Amino acid sequence: MTYNDLILEDANSLKINYPELFDQLEHKCILVTGATGLIGKTLVTIILNNTKTAKVAALARNKEKAELFFSGNPHKDRLSFIISDITQPFSSPVPVDYIIHAASETSSKAFITTPVNVISTTFKGTQNLLEFANANKVESFVYLSTMEIYGAPKTDEKINESHGTNLISTEVRTCYPESKRLCETLCAAYASEYGVPAKILRLTQTFGPGVAYNDGRVFAEFARCAIEGKNIVLHTKGETKRNYLYTADAVSATLTVLLKGENGEAYNAANESTYCSIYEMAKLVAEQIANNKIKVIIEESDISKFGYAPPLKMNLDTAKLKKLGWNPTHSLKEMFEKTIHSMAG
Repeated sequence: MTYNDLILEDANSLKINYPELFDQLEHKCILVTGATGLIGKTLVTIILNNTKTAKVAALARNKEKAELFFSGNPHKDRLSFIISDITQPFSSPVPVDYIIHAASETSSKAFITTPVNVISTTFKGTQNLLEFANANKVESFVYLSTMEIYGAPKTDEKINESHGTNLISTEVRTCYPESKRLCETLCAAYASEYGVPAKILRLTQTFGPGVAYNDGRVFAEFARCAIEGKNIVLHTKGETKRNYLYTADAVSATLTVLLKGENGEAYNAANESTYCSIYEMAKLVAEQIANNKIKVIIEESDISKFGYAPPLKMNLDTAKLKKLGWNPTHSLKEMFEKTIHSMAG
């Protein structure tokens, strides 16, 4: 199946499971930042496919890339582009009702090679969007944050939204989670001081159709190994444990918080049933996806050059989000199957 086939399948499923969310988007305009990123482009495509009158203003830096990606969308007459650096003031060609701030640096390498840029872009971009939201009196604003704000938990305990952090501020890689934490506080501050209806969604690692073939994250590396028939080589013992989330489930979580969440509040988003170690995930791919045609090999090395997060156990508790009526649908095996279909196609 092609990427478009897979997204259409996901869109149809979400329309059946969450009809009320898409009904609320009719006759509205949704501004989506990071519109050519993995989650952003999935959001834009599914919103357009599942509504008849909703408009999307897609903010992206590269006009050619944005226009090319959405050129085949049959609903592109309801899509407009805002070509801008997110840190700079911008205007929308249509009045905006909702904002989904999905733009973010996701490269682990950038976290250690250009940390100043990571911090400044994350903060300035978010403040710029909140200023826009305040000036235009939008109905709701959701900021896509990260599980990394909790630092590196050492036990398998469930982590809810009030859990503390053990981030070390002087470690360079902390530029990413600390800047996201600051932006969460900024959202809460704008909600409190100016009445901006800002909410926060803390996403676990998310993947699915649309992952670029050369994506540097671990799930993409494992998928490439399965496609190419190459052994999976781990540079650590793979002891880090976390939950994962399918892209379409991230879309439903985002829209649930956008339309049902409380202002100034944060919500975890993950499929709790996917909680496993990197090594266990590698074994799943080798055995269940590649049918034991590849192996998992451990070759420990200096991981500082890779920009990896320190070993952790990120067992997210999603009860708060589930109380809003949200539930994930895809297992880890299904995530890999659909990701691989998309990457190989």
